[in-house]
Amino acid sequence: MPELTQLDAGHAPAILAFELANRAYFAATISDRGDEYFEQFADWHSALLADQEAGIAAFYVLVAEDGSVLGRFNLYRFEDGTAELGYRVAQHVAGHGVATATVRELCGLAAARHGLRTLRAATSRGNAASRRVLAKAGFVPVGPADPADLGGKPGTWYQRDLPLLQ
Repeated sequence: MPELTQLDAGHAPAILAFELANRAYFAATISDRGDEYFEQFADWHSALLADQEAGIAAFYVLVAEDGSVLGRFNLYRFEDGTAELGYRVAQHVAGHGVATATVRELCGLAAARHGLRTLRAATSRGNAASRRVLAKAGFVPVGPADPADLGGKPGTWYQRDLPLLQ
């Protein structure tokens, strides 16, 4: 059974393998990270861990039983109880409900563990799979997204208000 776990330093090799194996698949619907990302991966990974330690973001990985990464799920730009959500799943598990189930799980963690009340996510109009994931996970469209934030592609912001925890 895959496990959603918070990012740590030990995840770096599996995340790099995940990103490399799925690079072309991701580039079909979202902006490619570019060669520099892969060349400087260790520095980039350390920066994420620093942001997480500072409490301004939370990064999660969905890890398979064999230790491979099936997906990445990120909460970032924490501000006044709101954060942005970003995610990507491996091509071989796409279309099987993995992203939807994990986004739902992350919504619970966002409220319980990080005290967030609202999550926002942007996706391009051409990324039908991501739009379906967000809708199934309880997000609603709230307005247009700046194409500059989506690799020059037009898109939409989605939002989900999280339950208040007592």
